Amino acid sequence: MFYGEIKNFDIANGEGVRVSLFVSGCTHCCKGCFNPETWDFSYGRLYTDETEESIIKMLEFDYIDGLSLLGGEPFEPENQRELVKLLRKFKQACPEKNVWCYTGYLFDKELLEESRARCEVTDEMLSMIDVLVDGEFKEDLKDITLSFRGSSNQRVIDVKKSLETGKTVLYGLTASQRLATKK
Repeated sequence: MFYGEIKNFDIANGEGVRVSLFVSGCTHCCKGCFNPETWDFSYGRLYTDETEESIIKMLEFDYIDGLSLLGGEPFEPENQRELVKLLRKFKQACPEKNVWCYTGYLFDKELLEESRARCEVTDEMLSMIDVLVDGEFKEDLKDITLSFRGSSNQRVIDVKKSLETGKTVLYGLTASQRLATKK
């Protein structure tokens, strides 16, 4: 796996101060993507054991709230196989911290059901993610007023609650707001 960038003081890609890993490789190729250079699976630097160790060290500081995975596309199967190893180490080293992940795949239709995104580690990877921002970026639905997403079709999902209930639960909404979005 290759990666385009690691940000160790990111405040834009999840709540609080985060370490963000931008992986390379994406087959969505969304029109208007903010990071099109990462579509290429060979873009940037090779992800190594040393890279992983460096990320874990960055995450150990008290002021870091968690890890964010972006791209490119973290849920391309070839990326999942590497990222699941990072998530295992992260959960062991920093169990009180959270994971945010951004994907163009739909949580309920492509990550939980058979699709080109699914592989032997998809379920394990999902089990270690707290918040998932899903859906391809749609340039015609771009909205800069939205928190943590670029277009209004994208959802911010509480993965733990969604997996527990078997229903897609939006992150950070009150019960009445959740009901309103289901109508």
